[in-house]
Amino acid sequence: MSKMLITLGLVFVSLVMSPSSKAEETESEPGIHDKGSFFAYWGWNRGYYSTSDLTLEGDNYKFELNDISASDRPSTIGIDPYLNPFDITRPQTNFRVGYFFADNYSVSFGVDHMKYIMDQEQTAEITGQINVGSEFDGTYNNEPFYLGHKDEEGDVTFLAFEHSDGLNYLNAEVTRFDQLHHFSENLIVSSLLGGGIGVMLPKTNATLLNNERHDDFHFSGWGTHIKGGLELSYKSFFFRSEVKLGYIDMPDIRTTEFEADSASQHFRFTEWTFALGSYF
Repeated sequence: MSKMLITLGLVFVSLVMSPSSKAEETESEPGIHDKGSFFAYWGWNRGYYSTSDLTLEGDNYKFELNDISASDRPSTIGIDPYLNPFDITRPQTNFRVGYFFADNYSVSFGVDHMKYIMDQEQTAEITGQINVGSEFDGTYNNEPFYLGHKDEEGDVTFLAFEHSDGLNYLNAEVTRFDQLHHFSENLIVSSLLGGGIGVMLPKTNATLLNNERHDDFHFSGWGTHIKGGLELSYKSFFFRSEVKLGYIDMPDIRTTEFEADSASQHFRFTEWTFALGSYF
């Protein structure tokens, strides 16, 4: 995912540096929210998740964990890694490019690189069967089960479950912009309201029933969201903050190296984003 985000960034830079984008401004050129204008931004996010039911199945086991909780994992704020060009995709990040197909209306495409970490120290109700020759074998019926089992070396033996590189939401949005106040001719505050839909490409880091840790990208499902926010623009540059409310459904999550093993879950999310960008 890091290479993909860097590639998208290079495409944006090439667009900005192209001869057409450096043409002299004329009175006929569009304003920042007028038809024909483009924009791109890079930003960061915090994520908040509802509880979810997690179903895990494979050869000789199928069980459901009810109402598991999870958190995001923001990087410590600092020049490194947030402004380190060699490590810029390690935090929870956002990248987006867009085009105004009508005055005040844009369509855009981007990647919301969130992170979802199952809270390890929790007890959840378990229902189902396990028969893999482990200490957890048995039949369960809505029984409390502690998820943080570890061996003598401190390694998780039952389940560690993270979309930690990350909960990648590739999506398209349609957004309406309304200018609220002009502090000056070039300094403008605008509101925005929109929504979008997309696919989930998580890199799920999972350890399940003493199997080797598995960590790989896999198209796992879809998501949708609505959003609202504010933008402060100065000439062609802007700072934008948005709140997204959404729903994610992932029926096909990889958990081990074996194709027979999979997981499924769905949950609601709230994402708070902060972004810096430019119109061109």
